[in-house]
Amino acid sequence: METNKREALQEDYDAFGISDELGFLLEEPLTHLPDYYRLWLDLANNLTHLIESRKLRDLVHKILPKALALPYWLVSNRLGLPAILTYADSVLCNWKLRDPTGEMEIGNLDLIFSFPGGESCRGFFIVSLLVEMSASSGITGALEVMHAMKTSDLSGIQRGLLKVTQSLKKMRETFKLMHNHVDPTSFHGTLRIFVSGWRDNPMLPRGLLYEGVSNEPILLSGGSAAQSSALQCFDALLCIQHEDETGAFLTRMREYMPPAHSQLIETLSVCPSLQDFILSHSSSDLCQAYNSCVSALVDLRNYHLNTVAKYVILPGSQVRAMGCPLRGVGTSLNTTGTGGTSFMVFLKSTRNATQKALILERPSASRETEM
Repeated sequence: METNKREALQEDYDAFGISDELGFLLEEPLTHLPDYYRLWLDLANNLTHLIESRKLRDLVHKILPKALALPYWLVSNRLGLPAILTYADSVLCNWKLRDPTGEMEIGNLDLIFSFPGGESCRGFFIVSLLVEMSASSGITGALEVMHAMKTSDLSGIQRGLLKVTQSLKKMRETFKLMHNHVDPTSFHGTLRIFVSGWRDNPMLPRGLLYEGVSNEPILLSGGSAAQSSALQCFDALLCIQHEDETGAFLTRMREYMPPAHSQLIETLSVCPSLQDFILSHSSSDLCQAYNSCVSALVDLRNYHLNTVAKYVILPGSQVRAMGCPLRGVGTSLNTTGTGGTSFMVFLKSTRNATQKALILERPSASRETEM
């Protein structure tokens, strides 16, 4: 029986592009490509220098040249991703081990490609990567819950939910590393602009023209934590309903995820409701396991909200107080996330929707839920 469960999980890992140990992280990302791509790699490897020396704009200015735009567009389409830097590009696939025989810990991890910002840049993406890695056991737990529901295996559901809860708590603890490795001033004033994209960006109000692809500029969102497949998987599992603009934005962000990962979210979304299942069984232990899971996700989202305040709102206020008002995209990014949303409204909305999912009554045959 245990062998069958393990085989079913392995099939899920293969179908949804998941690693047992690394979750949604890409295993062993390539650091080199064939000579045909040398111009691309030279540009990427010198990106920090080109930006700091203000030479990048000479190469790309509101128009992405056909020599770059067309192959970039075709490769992105082949991968099922938009032709812009996504969360998957900068976090899930952008890592290597300094010592190939060492552990995956922050001192032994490095970026394949980087941006200006020095150690703060490295710290931001590496900590984000470690948070994603902390989600791996929770993703397995979500799959276990999905399969256990099919056979009404209450103990299996409870064990799966426990894995998700422990994973969410580990994600929150790992997130704390951000304060040790990322300077708020460097993040706000240097790094953040480079993942802002060209949707709701005052520097590119009509978007970016991809020469040879389209005669009109194209609007695409920048890399955002909303593109993390892990959190949306947990939302889908726990039946957390994000409505109106928040729900529409999160759904759109699935277009920026590797297709296999977004397919897992869709698969969990169309499964029978876990909330309804719990409410139809008189199991206080199962109810408690579910609520613990939801509470851990609320805590993670609260922590994220407070961290964003430290790294975006406070530095922006300090710059204005010093009499150095930000201009252009910098002003916009004080209130708008890199994905194009009003981030404090968005983060509070996701936190509140998560809190509403708590089951506030003892499970019974009743299907009523306190929402």
